[in-house]
Amino acid sequence: MSMLRASVAASLLGIAALAAPNTVSTPVTFNKDVLPILQKNCQSCHRPGEIAPMSFLTYNDARPWAKAIKVAVASKKMPPWFADVGHFANDRTLSAADVNTLAAWADGGATEGDAKDKPAPITFQDGWNIKPDMIVEMPKEFHVAAKGTINYQNFLVKVNFPEDKWVIAAEMRPGNAKVVHHGRVIVRPPDSKWMQTAVPGEPYETGSGPMLGAQEGSDLLGKYNPGLGAQGFDVEGSAKFVPKGSDLVFNLHYTAIGTEATDRSKVGLVFAKNPPKNRYWMSPGTPAAFNLSIPPGDHNAEVVSEVTVGVPDAKLVYIQPHLHLRGKDYEVRVIYTTGEMETVFKGKWNFDWQIGYQLAKPLPVPMGTRILTVAHYDNSATNPYNPDPAKRVLWGDQNWDEMQSGFLGLVFDVNTDASKVFKASGPSLLPRGDFGPTLAAVTLK
Repeated sequence: MSMLRASVAASLLGIAALAAPNTVSTPVTFNKDVLPILQKNCQSCHRPGEIAPMSFLTYNDARPWAKAIKVAVASKKMPPWFADVGHFANDRTLSAADVNTLAAWADGGATEGDAKDKPAPITFQDGWNIKPDMIVEMPKEFHVAAKGTINYQNFLVKVNFPEDKWVIAAEMRPGNAKVVHHGRVIVRPPDSKWMQTAVPGEPYETGSGPMLGAQEGSDLLGKYNPGLGAQGFDVEGSAKFVPKGSDLVFNLHYTAIGTEATDRSKVGLVFAKNPPKNRYWMSPGTPAAFNLSIPPGDHNAEVVSEVTVGVPDAKLVYIQPHLHLRGKDYEVRVIYTTGEMETVFKGKWNFDWQIGYQLAKPLPVPMGTRILTVAHYDNSATNPYNPDPAKRVLWGDQNWDEMQSGFLGLVFDVNTDASKVFKASGPSLLPRGDFGPTLAAVTLK
């Protein structure tokens, strides 16, 4: 996580001109004006044990960073938000009034103010952003080597849920965020053949390909990415389904940090009080451009993937892109059976903040609708994060490889067969060549 911490600190300490003049005329204090903004927009990350390198829980925590906060919010580096097209319920963008308030506080001496103006502190549940009804933890620690490449690890965790469960919120938390690059918790139904002979708690090396192809309609229950946080699934009365007898598989990507380390990750679950009318289902990494092939030196390589909706009455509610170090941007287009095309998401990619986007209004995607994803990559020497601009880059699990995949959340009737929600189509079916098709080649069909 050292790259992320350096990036956040640089964002806060950078020298930039203010985007807007200070228009706040009354005295601004921390307790009355600033703390409510920090509680609403910042403290989920800026508190001990979370991803940000400094805490903003108290006046003494935040006061040394007053000028840096002003610069970061005026330049829109913080809070992290990268969508340029689309409307989202979890939009983190600060209002102009909030930006002006934070700037006025810094310019006015960053005073604390009267203690009676201070709002009550947010109560965090023993480090959780949710209040879990159930916590499932890996049965033992995984030892992370000090050096070398660490392949994806899968851990079967025996839960054997005694009855069908509906989950309205989940939060995956790494045991050691320094070495956990990202993680996923996948529902393994009792009739699944995936990892059926696995010894619980033991690590099994397997890449993204086998993981993606083995769910048999199961669900991705919880995720951990830098800045993602907890995920809620109560959209139009929906919840995620965990069948009776299911176990969980923790799929983890570790990164060596130069010293030996251990991790024991966990997931917290909040259960619905009553069975829902709709099921919330998240693709475990679909669409995916396994035919990805980026030429060396290309500063704007385009990679396209696609799926077709295979069930009736589904609605798209969530989008989370996934690229690696060469990624620049990501776009999601919905192409209806009428031929009409709509861009529902377009935004910049930031490897350090892999956040998700919850649509402000669920979008109907009738059976036969194509969901097209388009990503661009900078494989040139001008990309400071590029591991090797002379290399042709193919699909791979490690950061020096590349991916083009999306985690899409949909809601549909509880009786719908989740294994039929998506079927690969378009460029996702093509074999890997020197380079994939362009956007024009696939959208004009």
